Amino acid sequence: MESIWSRTWKAETRPSLEKHIQADVAVIGGGMAGILTAWQLKQAGVKTVVLEAERIGGGQTKNTTAKITAQHGLFCYQWIEKKGEETARKYVKANQEAVEEYKRIIREQKIDCDFRISDAYVYSADVEQLKKEVEAAQKLGVSATLERELEIPVSGCGAVRFPVQAQFHPLKFITALARQLCVYEHTPVTKVKEHLAETAGGSVRADKIVLATHFPFINFPGMYFTRMHQERSYVLALEGAGKLKGMYIGAGKEDFSFRSYDRYILLGGEAHRSGENQEGGEYAALIESAKKMFPQSTVAACWSNQDCMTTDQIPFIGQYAEKYPYWFVATGFQKWGMSSSMVAARLLRDLLCGRKNEYAEIFAPSRFSAEEIPNLLKEGGKAVKGLTKRFFSLPHKTIAALEPGQGAIVETPQGKAGVYKTKTGEIHQVNPVCPHLGCALSWNPEEHSWDCPCHGSRFDGEGKWLNGPAQEGITRE
Repeated sequence: MESIWSRTWKAETRPSLEKHIQADVAVIGGGMAGILTAWQLKQAGVKTVVLEAERIGGGQTKNTTAKITAQHGLFCYQWIEKKGEETARKYVKANQEAVEEYKRIIREQKIDCDFRISDAYVYSADVEQLKKEVEAAQKLGVSATLERELEIPVSGCGAVRFPVQAQFHPLKFITALARQLCVYEHTPVTKVKEHLAETAGGSVRADKIVLATHFPFINFPGMYFTRMHQERSYVLALEGAGKLKGMYIGAGKEDFSFRSYDRYILLGGEAHRSGENQEGGEYAALIESAKKMFPQSTVAACWSNQDCMTTDQIPFIGQYAEKYPYWFVATGFQKWGMSSSMVAARLLRDLLCGRKNEYAEIFAPSRFSAEEIPNLLKEGGKAVKGLTKRFFSLPHKTIAALEPGQGAIVETPQGKAGVYKTKTGEIHQVNPVCPHLGCALSWNPEEHSWDCPCHGSRFDGEGKWLNGPAQEGITRE
């Protein structure tokens, strides 16, 4: 399962850090947010080092649908009602400026990344809801319109159109910027202490440290794990499905995402909380939907992505915690990682350089509102459920009953364990407990991985680390 971006681009490798160095800023994480932040800081004359655990863009960046848009679902009228017009206007303005900044950088740096201007649409069968959104978006300064004729195969719908948004090839873009930066790959940071970021081969001492690791791996202070969870969603690259001029996303939880790239249509959907896979499989469900919408198409590639969801729908960008004024964070981008990455890069650049930024307050991690309370309680309940599950859940199978390619919590002579049987019959036995905060892991049959339903850490069938916030694999037994 490899994204169309990974298939169509191979970047040059970077060395690992094998010495002790100094910098003005150390950026931990070489995804879109980390590379953009480092690039913006370099333009401001700040000596910056990027430390990436694997390859640049090798985390969520390579799995995005790569839409660059300020249209984040049907949110304008809801935000005006819940958060106030000023917050809603600043959020839209910050993201629209992010779209324009991508355009500027790509133009001035002459980056060949399959960049294309494209209108963005959010579709729904509820026309009254669409009319409310158009009115609210216009009130916030967007040239939004209501469209009743759509080029996607969905019936009975209209859409809100945000004009002049964009799309691109994220790995081609990020690689071009990274060539101008000091980047160390295959350099996971094992510990951050005051101004020091430690790795297995060396360390970086920096005046300031930015954590751009998708989900922060430092639990205390900050406690971001109490205010976020992760969701997985799935994408098919369909060949023979035609082409689209615009980019589309549905307003409902069971709706789809559409965009074109080259000769493919990228169809996304089937989102769910990490660790809570559905019966029958998400890929199978998405393929079935593709057959109905694009009957002449074939699946050329399929992959999945994971998004950090905050309790109030706004990313956390700014000072990591009051105790450490020289640590900064960028996380919780929801489903809108490309525009949010640029918002984060520009905001962090200003904060680290002592500049005033009009958006600092709405993205500040220290913010809190009553709107968060129900979701905070929900997240707490999920964590308690994950912790108790490891003690009280009963094994479903024995090792002998496992089919090749299957994993499950089983009863072994040593007690309850996680077991994966490969297609060739090889047995891999692990302790199915997340090393992040001790939640019980669930088997993901779609991707042959152990996933944490509490905070989204993932491990392959053999127990090797795939995604944080955990920093290590699960113990083999």
